[in-house]
Amino acid sequence: MTPNQRGIGMTSQRTRDRLIMRLKEQGIKSADVLSVMKDLPRHLFVDEALASRAYEDTALPIGHGQTISQPFIVAKMTEILLQGLPKKKVLEVGTGSGYQTAVLSQLVERVYSVERISPLQNQARERFYQLKLNNIKLKHSDGSWGWEDNAPYDGIIVTCAPEEVPHELLRQLSPGGRLVIPVGGSVGQSLRVIDRNGSTFEETELDAVSFVPLLSGQI
Repeated sequence: MTPNQRGIGMTSQRTRDRLIMRLKEQGIKSADVLSVMKDLPRHLFVDEALASRAYEDTALPIGHGQTISQPFIVAKMTEILLQGLPKKKVLEVGTGSGYQTAVLSQLVERVYSVERISPLQNQARERFYQLKLNNIKLKHSDGSWGWEDNAPYDGIIVTCAPEEVPHELLRQLSPGGRLVIPVGGSVGQSLRVIDRNGSTFEETELDAVSFVPLLSGQI
């Protein structure tokens, strides 16, 4: 790990350790998820001007009207996704800064991630290169389409909120697979967990959340 990755001051390991303690206090139990997030330098996934806030439990802007999700949400969605059956191949909709992608990449065999905003995807690709994360494949695409070429997926995680669950994502989920997705408009979003059992889908609604919307098209 380079000195920049290790961090100093407000980006130091001591600051990261305090964040992990807060996540535990908020109910995150997965030792694997906590271990990855303890070591992953979140300050590399935000602008340098915001690096001192990287280990606060809050969402931060990353440009283009997008945000990096708060660490608790990243930890919770990852923990939920990985419960139960092993998840070897995961699709992420909304690469964004690449932070959620990087967390997943250290917990599953391969991550496929789609992003509609090309500059964000290019920044994320460079971060993955710096961190030597080699099991991530990226595509510049409308997220509601998923990534048909590599389907089906053991797990799908969505980091932006559609008003309704995209049918394509359900279709690309493996039998026994799980989709974790925020659903709703600008107000009234909730986190949903959808498990596929053969040709049927069982949906569970969890807590209220607030995500940027899932938008169509590419830029």
